[in-house]
Amino acid sequence: MPITFSPPGLPAPRPRLVFAVTTDLSYDQRMQRICASLARAGYEVLLVGWQRPASRPLEPQPYAQHRLRGWFQQGKLFYLEYNIRLFIYFMNQHAAAWSCADLDAALPTWLRARLGGQPLVYDAHEFFTEVPEVVARPGVQRIWQWVENFVVPRARLRYTVGPALARLFEQRHPGCPFGVVRNVPISQGGEEMSANSGLAKPAVFLLYQGALNVGRGLAELLAAMPQVPARLVICGEGDCSVALREQAARLGLLATEANLAGQVEFKGYVLPPALRTLTAQATVGIMLLENIGKSYYYSLANKFFDYVQAGIPQLCIDFPEYRALNAQYEVAELVPDLAPATLVAALARLLPDGQPGPRYHQLAANCRRARVEWSWQHEEKTLLSLYATLGLR
Repeated sequence: MPITFSPPGLPAPRPRLVFAVTTDLSYDQRMQRICASLARAGYEVLLVGWQRPASRPLEPQPYAQHRLRGWFQQGKLFYLEYNIRLFIYFMNQHAAAWSCADLDAALPTWLRARLGGQPLVYDAHEFFTEVPEVVARPGVQRIWQWVENFVVPRARLRYTVGPALARLFEQRHPGCPFGVVRNVPISQGGEEMSANSGLAKPAVFLLYQGALNVGRGLAELLAAMPQVPARLVICGEGDCSVALREQAARLGLLATEANLAGQVEFKGYVLPPALRTLTAQATVGIMLLENIGKSYYYSLANKFFDYVQAGIPQLCIDFPEYRALNAQYEVAELVPDLAPATLVAALARLLPDGQPGPRYHQLAANCRRARVEWSWQHEEKTLLSLYATLGLR
């Protein structure tokens, strides 16, 4: 990067970081936290995402935002169009470093960094080549594996969301160390959390937040719900949105205008501030995954920490990362499988007779202790130290 000098009396220019994602910027809480922390630390930050048909107007942030627009929203044509439009947009931008979130934004980001002689940063939100949608299509998986093999060694800085995924990446790419920046929420502060903990909560309900995709345990959870004396609120959308609503309707559980007493409510996309409020009102969080790929098995999802920060116990799959965290602070009822009978029994331990029982209250107390440590205020120190290694200042 060329050295620039500021006239006497003027502040030195801030190093500019440009980030690329394929997500809707309004809902990408990880990128919101990362970009805001770097902006507060003195970097000039631009986050580039994609305009969706239902995208809401962008909220003001301490960093710049831009949405690319196009014709396609999914599939091969979407990725092709996104990559072309991203590269064209990047050619009119400048940066001290270029960062991509996962492989679907990697090639144009690498090429722009290469043309400008600036470092590339690879932020692996998941083990992209091992997600269920990719694993099920060997031809597609080989293409993304080629992209990974090409991009990862060429990145100056690499980090991911959890220790297990970092080890897997390092085993696959010897000599390419990965840092870890966990996807933990911002702590709201001890006083505010204590005040909120005393607020009266609505009737008992379970909460799922996240993508409605294959392998999230939602079909099995719906099958269990007729035997669970509680409501279920589902926030998010995905490839299985229609199928899950149809399943809930077949079971007579779907809450609609004609069936206000329905046991299962689909809220669709919920903006982060409203989602945090809803999570704090929930009784039990849902964090279920099926072992259909290394990305899921070794995941460390943000919702696990979101539930802890809200002070609510969760029903959680017994995968390595969640087991390790639960050994530090027992905040979750772990289940070995997704069989409906297993889920019913686990929820009964938390909610005997449909109300929080002794085990529930013990886990809730553990959440209140754990959320002090598992907060973004601690995690952003790791993030800033990683970016400091680029030597941009």
